[in-house]
Amino acid sequence: MSYMIGVDVGGTFTDFSVFNNKTGELFNYKDSSTPEDPSKAIVKGIEDVLEIKGAEADEVVYLAHGTTVGTNALIEKKGSRLALITTKGFKDLMEIGTQRRPSLYNLQAQKPFPLIPSGLNCEVTERILYDGSVETPLDEQEVREVVNGLKNKGVKAIAVCTLFSFINPVHEERIEEIIKEEFPEAYVTISSKLAPEFREFSRMSTTVLNSYLGPVMEKYVNNFQNSIRNLGIKVEPYVTQSNGSIISIKETIECPIKTAVSGPSAGVIAAAHVGKQCEADKIITFDMGGTSADISLIENYVPQISNERDVEGYPARIPMINIITIGAGGGSIAQIDEGGALKVGPESAGATPGPACYGRGGTVPVVTDANIVVGKLNQEKILGGRMKVHLDKANKALDENICAKSSLSRDEAANGIITVVNSNMIRAIRSVSVEKGYDVREFSLMAFGGAGPLHACEVAEDLGIGEVIIPPSPGTLCSLGLLLADTKFDLSRTNILIGEEGNIDEFNKLFDNMVEQGTELLDKENVPEERRSFEFSIDIRYNRQNFELNIPIPAGKIDCDVMKQAIADFHTEHKRSYGYCNENAVVQFVSYRVSAIGRIDKPDMAPEEIHANPELPESIEIRNVLFQGETEFMVTPVYNRTDFVPGNVIPGPCIVEQMDTTIVVPKDWKIHVDGYLNLKIQYSSSEH
Repeated sequence: MSYMIGVDVGGTFTDFSVFNNKTGELFNYKDSSTPEDPSKAIVKGIEDVLEIKGAEADEVVYLAHGTTVGTNALIEKKGSRLALITTKGFKDLMEIGTQRRPSLYNLQAQKPFPLIPSGLNCEVTERILYDGSVETPLDEQEVREVVNGLKNKGVKAIAVCTLFSFINPVHEERIEEIIKEEFPEAYVTISSKLAPEFREFSRMSTTVLNSYLGPVMEKYVNNFQNSIRNLGIKVEPYVTQSNGSIISIKETIECPIKTAVSGPSAGVIAAAHVGKQCEADKIITFDMGGTSADISLIENYVPQISNERDVEGYPARIPMINIITIGAGGGSIAQIDEGGALKVGPESAGATPGPACYGRGGTVPVVTDANIVVGKLNQEKILGGRMKVHLDKANKALDENICAKSSLSRDEAANGIITVVNSNMIRAIRSVSVEKGYDVREFSLMAFGGAGPLHACEVAEDLGIGEVIIPPSPGTLCSLGLLLADTKFDLSRTNILIGEEGNIDEFNKLFDNMVEQGTELLDKENVPEERRSFEFSIDIRYNRQNFELNIPIPAGKIDCDVMKQAIADFHTEHKRSYGYCNENAVVQFVSYRVSAIGRIDKPDMAPEEIHANPELPESIEIRNVLFQGETEFMVTPVYNRTDFVPGNVIPGPCIVEQMDTTIVVPKDWKIHVDGYLNLKIQYSSSEH
């Protein structure tokens, strides 16, 4: 036998997807996370999975995992002791930032936590101009003095970002060489390698974030790798990037910022795969876990990529799947605020102590407690019977913390908690769809995560979405995405040029250089030639605009026709995004991007035969459930999803239970089971 294993580390649970290459069986498993050391849960879970399957460690032929170590280090401000070296006169750029204010009318708004301790932002004599010419040579002796001073101050990592290094990196490269000569144990990031693009604050911020995380991630992945080897697993593990692809341990150490939102991105990759199975080319992903909800949009089976996003208040200029994250999960805490209003999240009970109903010491009510009280969740056990829950403790948490502080009854309080958290998630979904010019009614809502299917139909109905898709194992979909990801390296260059025929040779030169670099990176990953491909795109704007739109172009040589089509596509996208375009305006090509892709062997999941008019499965329980918008509990059948076969049509209202989640289907919705055992739940009203 040979097994492929994907592992996703969440705030509450660590998920495992295990595919048997010989039999085609896909096995899913969940275990509690160990926040103090995420690798403990990974190692224990792999040991459990191998024991359950009767397999040996050397039968594992592929292992990848999404990590939250970098994200947690940023949130908790537990990165390395960091220093910055930059051009003389610009050492305070990280504090100055830009003139954009995240909260325009809030005079008390706090700036993000400074990652560079006072006195460790240093400047050196050098200056490169906008055209790449050297105005002031680098003072190498001064650099050596600065580096030795940092060595004596206990610095563990150094970020190097000088002006216009994205045009001419010669000074940054020399500074890096000097650091390695004088202070070889320091972790070093230079901006011209990591993010060779214009806008100095974004470039510096990305470089600083990378160095801040470097030693932390290096320690974690080395420990993880050693733990895996001690288990007897011989393959080199992969780590997921924020762009939805996988990279080796070595690349992870060099560019840890690329893993900032790696776990949620794997879920979006898996969602795109399931969308192809269901022939749903427009999908909004709805990944609700224990701590947060992650929302993204997929069009034509392709996730949307953002080339810059804020990470803990700082811009990170690297490609990431465009995911909106809000503090709305099964563990989100409910409370009555000072104004007497019911508030849910963003604070979470996490894995410890967790919801009150888990019996681990939690005393405050959370969303999971509310779902148990209204009967949507099993009131005795979850995780396929492996975990006991306590209805009495959920009732007590609501009574003492919500009912005693308001005029709400217990049922009203529980339903109110669910209504509030649904409203929070509806706003997030609108922010990636309606606010971006999309008609949300044209999309299917794909729900996954441990709590997504609990809320999906009610959220979709409020939005006007008529179809909800639930994959076979929604609670572990992110770990499945790790088995479906390819290796990908995103490369970029900035050179602001007018989109005209005279600049075509320069465009081709930029792309040729990036293809050459991408080829070298794929060589390091040992990707065979026949499994390689390249994708090209250009960031384009009107002359004097301050922001760009990314426009894909065909890979290969650029000619006049390709350039004209790129400009036409830019006008079209500008009109969709902003409501207008100006086809007579001068167009600038700003940044040029190449994705070097190495295709990885993936699980071959074949569909089952669809049965003609199969019998409705027998319910395993009849339960009283209080649905949203209802004032009375409804007698509701509960099904076990393992009893479903392709071709089943099951009307709502009903509850569907499985090991990793529970699916709530209100009245007027109907389940259709396809050949891949995906549930396509459709609203029955023709007006929807």
